[in-house]
This record gives sequence, structure tokens and C-alpha cells, in this order.
Amino acid sequence: MADSSFDIVSKVDKMEAENAVNQARKEVAQRYDFRGTDPSVEWSGESILLKANTEERVKAILDVVQSKFIKRGISLKSLESGEPYPSGKEYRIEIGLKNGIASDQAKKISKIIRDEAPKSVKSQIQGDELRVQSKSRDDLQSTISLLKNSDLDIDLQFVNMR
Repeated sequence: MADSSFDIVSKVDKMEAENAVNQARKEVAQRYDFRGTDPSVEWSGESILLKANTEERVKAILDVVQSKFIKRGISLKSLESGEPYPSGKEYRIEIGLKNGIASDQAKKISKIIRDEAPKSVKSQIQGDELRVQSKSRDDLQSTISLLKNSDLDIDLQFVNMR
């Protein structure tokens, strides 16, 4: 019998992120407490740019954006938000989206699998994802639950279960 396997990835669905930003933009435009503060939520290349005329307002816009991402099923671990910084007469926050697993994170995940998962489970790093293999599907399922319960600072998805 061939080995069963799955891949561990960390990706943000671009369309869901787009929808979350659009919903946040609409809510910020309609909310009374943002009137007169020149708020904006917009894409700036691969990141999201938030603008308002005070630091408190831009932080409030960040809360709105984060709540929309949660409602769309995107983990906040996938967002990399900076601190508010002044730019002219306004304050800005840039939010980056984390895609892919960095090599140090991949090594950390691989070590968790090696130390705590059943012994038949093997993992290998392939670029910005990990492939996990075992003869037993039950061992793979227990490895998935182990990784879901471990405290990692990235959002993991488990795909290509074969």
C-alpha cells in the first residue's frame, strides 16, 4: 500500500481578502463616528493601506478591517499590521498578508512533527510548504490535530490529502 500524505501551507484566499476589504470600506464610509475624519481603506500593491486624520481613528479602522477578515474566515495570524505612523496631515497603517511558510517556521513545524507526532509520520520541507507522509491515515489525522493545537504564530491549512 502506498503512503498517504498531505501538504501544510499558509495562504490567504485573495478573493476573500478582497471581499473583506470592500466590506470594511463600506462600513467605514457609513459609520457616524468616522464622519469628517477622511477615512480610507484601500489596496496598495500586495498590502492594505488604512488612512485617517487621527491615530485613534486609524486604529478604529484597523479594528473594523480585522473584524471583517474574521467574518470572512481569514485568521488574524495571516495579517501583519504595522504601527500607526504620521504622513502629512494623516495617520496610516499598512497591513501585509502573510503567504507561505518561512524556512524557520517550517523547521519549527518539522521539529514538532518529529518530536510529538507518531513515529511513522515523516515530513519534508518543499519551498514554502511542507509535505507530511505516513502509511497510516490515522497517524496523519492525529498529526493534523497536533499542529492545530500547537501554538504557532502562522495560520496553517492542510491540503491535498491523499
